[in-house]
Amino acid sequence: MSDPERLNRAADLLLELEAELRRLGLWEDARPSDEALASALPFCCDTLSFPQWLQFVFLERMKPLIEAGGPLPGQCGIAPMAEEWFAGSGIETGRLLRLLRDFDKLLTRD
Repeated sequence: MSDPERLNRAADLLLELEAELRRLGLWEDARPSDEALASALPFCCDTLSFPQWLQFVFLERMKPLIEAGGPLPGQCGIAPMAEEWFAGSGIETGRLLRLLRDFDKLLTRD
């Protein structure tokens, strides 16, 4: 896949991911504090829920990269964290997990 195709696909996935978070009722209007967003731990796991991290860290960092024409990260492994976080939650996350797996595949270069 060419770089422009990867960027277009990434943009589509971001839109789908936002729509799915909204559909599941996981989208938040209130932004977390700067301190919560500044966590040094992976996925800000000590200060944010995983859906908050997706919305306020992942999406917010990916959008400008895509709008600027890249470069995109060469590796991504979000889906396993999502699977762990949502396990036993009772939330129907099948589509959300598929979108995150697609993101992982798109961004991870062999």
